[in-house]
Amino acid sequence: MAKLTFRYSAMNAGKSTMAMQVAHNYGEIGANILVWKPLIDTKGEDTITSRIGINRKVDHLLSDTDSPVILIKEVLKTTPNIDAIIVDEAQFLTESQVNELYYITKIFDIAVLCFGLRCDFQMQGFVGAPRLLLLADDIEEIKTLCSCKKKATQNLRLVNGKPTFEGEQVAIDGTEDITYKSVCGECFIKYYLEWMKNKEQPLIKERKKL
Repeated sequence: MAKLTFRYSAMNAGKSTMAMQVAHNYGEIGANILVWKPLIDTKGEDTITSRIGINRKVDHLLSDTDSPVILIKEVLKTTPNIDAIIVDEAQFLTESQVNELYYITKIFDIAVLCFGLRCDFQMQGFVGAPRLLLLADDIEEIKTLCSCKKKATQNLRLVNGKPTFEGEQVAIDGTEDITYKSVCGECFIKYYLEWMKNKEQPLIKERKKL
């Protein structure tokens, strides 16, 4: 029976590169695959992009209202044998979409491999990732390093190169001067305490004036 697999990591660990490598490997053996990603991920538009410079066009951009089951049923009308579905940026999936991907593995016997983040820049879960952690048959951490050389587990958001811990949950890397950095838990806390200290200083000055 096919499995739902979730491979997760912090930013810059090569998730998208791995997703494309898996797609390539399936293609090398003549397998039929589908490559999907959520529409909300505007980076690369209708392609999966990697920081090492490779990319791959997706077969479908999933909106919040798309049903994976309905999509696969339509595909199977013209392509009866689908071996696998690869989903990049899977943290942006809805809970219902994750449920349906699990259903697809068991009822249609199609392997589903999801790649994404475990949590956001505030250590909060995206909708899709917690559900994948609960349902996936196989869960694998893709490891990367913090600049201090410890294992990176968290995502630090930078605005104009400076760490921030407030703002909307979804802000795509490379848009509006936003970038991300993978950090270990210790460094994450250090950055947070420094950010809080700098944030409080203007308030202290205002109180002194009063």
